[in-house]
Amino acid sequence: STTDGSTTPTQTTTSPTAETAALPANMTDSGDPKININTAILSELDKLEAQLGIPALSNQIQASRPYGSTEDLVSKNVLTQEQYDQIKDQVTIEEIELTGEAKDVDYFTKLALMQGHMLVAGELLQQNLPDQADPHLGHPVEEIYVDVADQLPERNVAEFSDVLTRVQNLVKNNPTSPDVQPEYQKAVAAVDGAIAALPEAQRSSPAFVLKAVNEMLDVAAAEYTAALSGDKFTAAIEYQDSRGFVMYAKDTLLPKIEAQLTQTNASFAQDLKAKMETLAKAWPAAVPPATAVVPAADLANQVKAIEQASASAS
Repeated sequence: STTDGSTTPTQTTTSPTAETAALPANMTDSGDPKININTAILSELDKLEAQLGIPALSNQIQASRPYGSTEDLVSKNVLTQEQYDQIKDQVTIEEIELTGEAKDVDYFTKLALMQGHMLVAGELLQQNLPDQADPHLGHPVEEIYVDVADQLPERNVAEFSDVLTRVQNLVKNNPTSPDVQPEYQKAVAAVDGAIAALPEAQRSSPAFVLKAVNEMLDVAAAEYTAALSGDKFTAAIEYQDSRGFVMYAKDTLLPKIEAQLTQTNASFAQDLKAKMETLAKAWPAAVPPATAVVPAADLANQVKAIEQASASAS
């Protein structure tokens, strides 16, 4: 934990006027929240890694914490001045206090990212690749859980990090155990239970779900880009992360809103389904192909097109 972000929530939430005045400092020009380099999880930092094209940048940013200012990225030799200038408007050390629907969307997205990791871990376990499944079982509890843990009591969700840790330890230490599958299913069910704490009206609302889906696709595009050197996959974990996120969005989240979307906007519903099917072709299997089926720039453009279609439809 860091000392610097801790006082900012009180500064930004003392009064409604102070909050609105402070908001732009935490937002990029395009209205996206800035990335807090002191607290962001790897998949958020991977957006910077993909943009700058620096392998393992996310890990370097985490390893050099804490930061007293964003300029510390340069003074701590994580980035050159030139690289920092490219991303300085997207980063912050201020803690961003989310409220209302934005807080719910963030909670939903974090849990959906967990399920993306679990999905690809399950595929790798079925292919008898426990070593490759292991990091994907670890990321939900090591990386993402901390971001939702403080919300669990207020949402009446029982603590479930132990369930996630148990399956990871089992796969690490005894991958052939008959308990692996039951423990894996328990972990998936625990994350589903945390998602179910959100009102059904939100979980089946196209506008709400699409916000989470778009965020997941953003992260997936960044992970996919970080996995590639030229047209070769040099980081299987990032490829697998991105596959899990896209497949969970396509096969689990979107089917839940398909009927309602079709009722309100049939042409968009059809277009979205077709675009997601095309997007998914970049990941032919859980183990990366020798050469990329879709170049990173093309994939980023596909994701952008889905986001733009969602924005104009809502």
